[in-house]
Amino acid sequence: MKNTVDLEPVLSFLKALEKHNDRTWFEGHRADYETALGRFEEFVGAVIMEISRFDDLAGVTPKECMFRIFRDVRFSKDKSPYKTAMGASIGPGGRKSMGFPYYLHVQPGNHSMLAGGWHEPSPEQFAAWRSAVDGNAAPLKKIIGSKAFVAAFGGLMGERLARAPRGYPADHPELDLLRMKEVAVMHAVTDKDLLSSSIVQESAAVYKTMKPFLDYLQSILPSAR
Repeated sequence: MKNTVDLEPVLSFLKALEKHNDRTWFEGHRADYETALGRFEEFVGAVIMEISRFDDLAGVTPKECMFRIFRDVRFSKDKSPYKTAMGASIGPGGRKSMGFPYYLHVQPGNHSMLAGGWHEPSPEQFAAWRSAVDGNAAPLKKIIGSKAFVAAFGGLMGERLARAPRGYPADHPELDLLRMKEVAVMHAVTDKDLLSSSIVQESAAVYKTMKPFLDYLQSILPSAR
């Protein structure tokens, strides 16, 4: 049976919140927030169910995956109290996962995305990545060069060093991969996409294409767990 979720209340609430990001307005529209939150939780749950067909999520629940909408403004110049997007980190451990979960981000204005990868790596993980690329980049290049991967993500994204990392020659054949400071993939999702009756299945299909890439990262960076 096809999973369908109506995300219109989520987009509508977040659009309004972007214009009225203050506590008074939020409390006056808390019922709308609760409706949007419930619909987003339903979406996350449906995506979890689809992902579970091809990946073991260790029984994680939507609530364990979802991020709070309240911003931590203690060290930020921007004192807006609320995020204008809803997000979830889907994987064993949910948002507390130490591995490579599937990231889900819903934000109006065609800013939604399905993403995954390696963020803020430790020096040890940097070393593991470069060692793997230097030693044999073929398994990685096979994954990121597949037609399905290129169609879904285009390629790897992430900040890069201006030059070769220390210890590697400037003419290294895999220099572009070695220069990466983070390694991630992203699939853009439009507002129209979100309102499609097949958004759950389409999201899961993107994550299924992403899985070999995340598995590769896990295989070379076992300390990430």
